[in-house]
Amino acid sequence: MEVRKVDEQMEIQEIIVVEGKNDVAAVKRAVQAEVIVTGGFALSGNTLERIKVAQSKCGVIVLTDPDTVGERLRERINAVVQGCKHAFLPREDALKDGDVGIENARPETIREALSKVRTLAAGGAPRFTLNDLMFAGLVGGDESAGKRAGVGKILGIGYTNGKQFLNRLNHYGVTREEFAHACRRVETGENI
Repeated sequence: MEVRKVDEQMEIQEIIVVEGKNDVAAVKRAVQAEVIVTGGFALSGNTLERIKVAQSKCGVIVLTDPDTVGERLRERINAVVQGCKHAFLPREDALKDGDVGIENARPETIREALSKVRTLAAGGAPRFTLNDLMFAGLVGGDESAGKRAGVGKILGIGYTNGKQFLNRLNHYGVTREEFAHACRRVETGENI
């Protein structure tokens, strides 16, 4: 991600893809960037084409809501547009009065998510296994969900269930060192 500071606000060179108009307002409060609105899961062919063109010209960062619809939309974009970057907002930072969405996030939270963008890595042997998650206490325990949320926030891959978390570790270029460091920070309660 290419970032410049303009008038005390980050300027993002890539186009940011969000779900709705309220998300655009939240992103614009946080950074200077061009934004494409998908209109939610009803992603049209025209919008997908705009995302493809944007990706080829200056790059794209997908920033969808941390919910099921947002994840499905992210997957649909990935299936059609190769090489997109992804920013994940922790669910608790996008929650307001029971509503989950980017529009509920504070500007500093959006900037933090954008500072941790990840690119979907192509193929290759998985770096992590379910045993790694079990050993780290990220699945199978009473506190696993909370630990996954903390590690996901540190790594910038967001919160999800154990299976999807393993997929994100393996597909978003997380290194063993990053993973170990994040797990240590969660275990010690260090400034998450």
